[in-house]
Amino acid sequence: MIKVIQYDITQLDVDIVVNAANTSLLGGGGVDGAIHRAAGPELLAACRKLGGCPTGEARITPGFRLAAKWVIHAVGPVWSGGGRGEPQLLESCYRSAFRLAKDAQARSIAFPCISTGVYRYPKEGAAHIALKVMHEYDRDFRSIVACCFDAENAAIYRKLLGATTGDDE
Repeated sequence: MIKVIQYDITQLDVDIVVNAANTSLLGGGGVDGAIHRAAGPELLAACRKLGGCPTGEARITPGFRLAAKWVIHAVGPVWSGGGRGEPQLLESCYRSAFRLAKDAQARSIAFPCISTGVYRYPKEGAAHIALKVMHEYDRDFRSIVACCFDAENAAIYRKLLGATTGDDE
């Protein structure tokens, strides 16, 4: 089941939270910084050992001080107008996250709005891609959460989800 919420992703009690990470995996602003702060310094140490992550891929670490057992660090693309493979890279980072989650035998997973903050990916386009991939993996998980930081993103996700399922959550 796919659910849309407006909430602090660091507070969710799910098997896995997905981090909208940068290629260094060493923290940053937005949700990335919030997850690193909430998980504690052990997360940064674990990420250092990974040696980064290319755009369109993901890596997994323990959740440390989070309620979530695992953090998947998914690296979405910086928006450059759409002509540099951004849609394919965004889709790829969601798929990579889901593959890692399945390998970890997770039953619940929460995603932020990847690439829509400082990476400037158009919000509706990003939500469309996210929901497309979420639907593909819906049967593999008890719960898939689109955890939006703000009301604007939550409204976009709810509108698009309702258009594909006939309901609003």
